[in-house]
Amino acid sequence: MTEEWRQGGFGLYLHWPFCAAKCPYCDFNSHVSNAIDHDAWRAAFLREIDRYAELTQGRLLNSVFFGGGTPSLMPAETVQAILDRIRHHWTFANDMEITLEANPGSVEATRFAAYADAGVDRVSMGIQALNDPDLRRLGRIHTVAEARAAFDIARTQFKRVSFDLIYARQDQSLVDWRAELSTALSMAVDHLSLYQLTIEPGTAFGARFDAGGLKGLPEDDLAVDMYEATQELCDAAGMPAYEVSNHARPGAESRHNLIYWQHGDYIGIGPGAHGRLTLDGTRWATEAFAHPDAWLMRSDAGQTEKPRLAIPPKEQAGEYLMMGLRIARGIDLLRYENLAGAPLDQAKIDHLQAIGMVRQTGTTLAATPQGRIVLNAVITELLPD
Repeated sequence: MTEEWRQGGFGLYLHWPFCAAKCPYCDFNSHVSNAIDHDAWRAAFLREIDRYAELTQGRLLNSVFFGGGTPSLMPAETVQAILDRIRHHWTFANDMEITLEANPGSVEATRFAAYADAGVDRVSMGIQALNDPDLRRLGRIHTVAEARAAFDIARTQFKRVSFDLIYARQDQSLVDWRAELSTALSMAVDHLSLYQLTIEPGTAFGARFDAGGLKGLPEDDLAVDMYEATQELCDAAGMPAYEVSNHARPGAESRHNLIYWQHGDYIGIGPGAHGRLTLDGTRWATEAFAHPDAWLMRSDAGQTEKPRLAIPPKEQAGEYLMMGLRIARGIDLLRYENLAGAPLDQAKIDHLQAIGMVRQTGTTLAATPQGRIVLNAVITELLPD
């Protein structure tokens, strides 16, 4: 059990909590601030990197991911300093991946060359829609023209470029989505993240929906049709789904996200960041204080974390099942049994396989495309009572 995490890899996530504007659908830990002390934030990130490095000496690092918020608002010298400090502490894997999330505004795009010089080799861009009226509805502050221009710049600077789109938007038809996705696929380099719009509690969209003001959302049947059209078009373009919402050309899957889905270890640094760390044979859930001011203040004393929680092996097995069935390659049933101390119920697997929801090949269990549509129900059926 001590080295179990190695089967999933080891990554480092850094959360930049600031945005130029708060999108109405977003429930991430993001904040709008007109006064950011970049020197203080840079120093805090470096202190946290040093602190976690002491706990994980000798590990091979597979990925670094700058998420947010809007990390492309970070000064390039901050990204450079962070990556230099990470290189100082850890050995990089041969297939190391360094990703930075970016909004496609002109301000962010001007930093792309400097980010690439610092070592970023993959950018994930939050384009979200390919028409201006829907961008405005989504609260985005860029235009389609700006997004395309930023995307073209990114392609010249980074080996790998991904971008996100949201579908099942207000008043969007199936014909609309097929046309928009076809355009996206004609632009795509090697990776697309395609998310169905969900209305989250605590967001501006959530409040508007509760008040009856968010009109034109698709019925469930139309949303399913859009999901199925997504699989059809992406498969035909050579970018199949390797995870519920993520599509890539073979070999271009997000290595960092695969660490999450394959039950690896990852450090979470920054306000509200979560982590999973195996230390001295115990797997811990870590969570940082969420408010930026509180996190920054606590960083001076190395007290950014809430109390760590030990994760019992059976809970680890449940996490592995829930995350691992999201990806097309599925889970190793023997690995699950090793974590849980008991195998999954074969009769339940056989039933789900008979109705086309899962596929078992030797010791590998994977959800089928049909099963991924109702994945929560599949997981509920498989989890022990």
